[in-house]
Amino acid sequence: MGFRNLTSSDRGAVRTITINRPDKLNALNRETINELGIAFTQAGEDDAVRVIVLAGAGEKAFVAGADISELNIATPVQAQQMAQNGQRMMRGIELLGKPVLARLQGFALGGGLELAMACHLRIASEKAKLGLPEVGLGLMPGFGGTQRIVRLVGRSAALELTLSGTPIDAQRALALGLVNRVVAVEELDAEVARWADQLSNAAPHAMAG
Repeated sequence: MGFRNLTSSDRGAVRTITINRPDKLNALNRETINELGIAFTQAGEDDAVRVIVLAGAGEKAFVAGADISELNIATPVQAQQMAQNGQRMMRGIELLGKPVLARLQGFALGGGLELAMACHLRIASEKAKLGLPEVGLGLMPGFGGTQRIVRLVGRSAALELTLSGTPIDAQRALALGLVNRVVAVEELDAEVARWADQLSNAAPHAMAG
């Protein structure tokens, strides 16, 4: 199936799925959420794929959040459906049975951080910024992020990030356990590839748990 908002490429047993909306800082609209659900289902069903890397196109953002231009005109019912679809898609990533590695080169905010947290591992460049700024818009994280962030960083830090809405830099995210590794920008692709290759060489049945 062809996608409007994603690209997909394979390197050996590693599949890279890239959200390709750099002009929108890869913001998540309804179509992109649906396409991500399909792309990850396909990757999960393909026995040749052992590891998935999730990336965002461009230099500025992994995913800068939900697409506010779409949310601004959504009805309450449409907004609820979008949240439910996003929750379903991210839960599917979490339970895929294959390791998913998020490549965080820039902004991972709001729904973007929620998406990164649904992945199993997160590698960030030193220029990455992570946060849940929804409180400043009178919203709350709608894709399950309030639950995942507590599991990753603990209650106190989770409350700070969620209630303040203030983004943090990559080194603070590493100290909190929100990301697994921070590297220089020019080393990010090599580090992601190294981790992906290491994971792809492990026994698939051992990784599925």
